[in-house]
Amino acid sequence: MKYSRPRYTSIAFSFTFLLFMVCSLSAHAQKGRNAHYLAYINKYSDLAVDEMKKHKIPASITLAQGILESGAGQSALARKSNNHFGIKCGSNWRGKTVRHDDDARNECFRAYSHPRESYEDHSKFLANGARYAFLFKLDIKDYKGWARGLKKAGYATDPSYANRLITIIEDYELYKYDKKGGKGKSSSKSETVSTLQHQVYLSNDLAYIVARDGDTFKGLDKETGVSWRKLIKYNDLHEDYTLTNGDVIYLCKKNTKAAKKYTVHIVRDGDSMHSIAQMYGIRLKNLYKMNKKDPDYIPEIGHRLRLR
Repeated sequence: MKYSRPRYTSIAFSFTFLLFMVCSLSAHAQKGRNAHYLAYINKYSDLAVDEMKKHKIPASITLAQGILESGAGQSALARKSNNHFGIKCGSNWRGKTVRHDDDARNECFRAYSHPRESYEDHSKFLANGARYAFLFKLDIKDYKGWARGLKKAGYATDPSYANRLITIIEDYELYKYDKKGGKGKSSSKSETVSTLQHQVYLSNDLAYIVARDGDTFKGLDKETGVSWRKLIKYNDLHEDYTLTNGDVIYLCKKNTKAAKKYTVHIVRDGDSMHSIAQMYGIRLKNLYKMNKKDPDYIPEIGHRLRLR
């Protein structure tokens, strides 16, 4: 724009300089942001918001998980099978499948006709999974609580999973999409919880249930969405073990030590190394190791066992 009067020159210069600075700062802010991430958010944010309104899962969490699990839509699973969340087949899946190398070679993953199906299945996977039930008590805008809760519930084995989700949400301001989901906690969660047979508890930041007479690992597999083989492994048991009333069954891998407030356990009548490990959410091998005991060690009443 031309200015014919000299008295406007300094004003024009100042405005132009200011505009230049704003644009430069904006460009600088965008610099360092992943173009694939931005494109993914633009493409799928509406889907995430729709699912949030139906199931009360923060849209920021869904988007961040989609970005992380699918490589912002660039992974082979996302491109070829529309699977944006890396959800494996599981014993209850009757839909399309695809084979892909992950924790093991040639594992079975769910395949979808459209990304929307993947988003819907992700919502149902969380809403119907017993180990995730406690998350729906959180405020819908508490993305940090959700991120950390997903890690506690065993959604991913990566120890930095929660922090990675939070970083994506904050770097790309995904929390702004949560404002479209209303305030407070889920009002529809009671309908989902009513389909679960076992209450979910937390110990040592780990989700667990208490078995009842008649429970089987395969039955719990169908209810919780955690494979029966993993349930056996997580709880330091074997395939021939018969579940009994009162057994503590963790839905994710136990920790290497107890929570900070528990440092020592005094052995009581009826205690075993396994029951102590279950009581505090510690892997059995770590309990033996920190106490320098052999696998054939039998704790005696009054013995002091380290928990950390």
